[in-house]
Amino acid sequence: MDYTLINVASLVLLVLGLLGTFLPVLPGLLLSLCGLLIYKFGTDAPLPMAYVWIFSALTLVSIILNYVIPARTTRKYGGTRWGSIGSVIGTFAGMFFIPIPFGFLIGMFLGVFAGELLHDARDKKKAWNSTKGALIGFIYGTGFNFIVGLAMFLVVIFDML
Repeated sequence: MDYTLINVASLVLLVLGLLGTFLPVLPGLLLSLCGLLIYKFGTDAPLPMAYVWIFSALTLVSIILNYVIPARTTRKYGGTRWGSIGSVIGTFAGMFFIPIPFGFLIGMFLGVFAGELLHDARDKKKAWNSTKGALIGFIYGTGFNFIVGLAMFLVVIFDML
């Protein structure tokens, strides 16, 4: 098979993976890892296997942290289960009903706020703090994913040169 086609396919997956680190419709690091694996095993690339193992481990850690970080930061800021449920519902509603870029993010924040208000309508400050916690959790998780995805992209690019 033509190595140029394999290189292009792996780069496309790596770029889509980077986009997927902050767009919930794409499976971010999994796409990036697929791009790295296609590059490593589809070409005669001298890329060390250590990179494959390290990035596989970081992708697994990222999958776990995507659930742990937002929950912890939301709880740290006083959030309840109601806010977590609102976050999930709001994210999906935002993707489909808020037709602007990052509508899912607006939906997530509105969902957390609404969920906390459903739990305790009198405590708007607590609802607001939970929403701030969700934002901080999103930034931490997305930042980690983006850095790992960017590292995969750069490793492949530098290996191609």
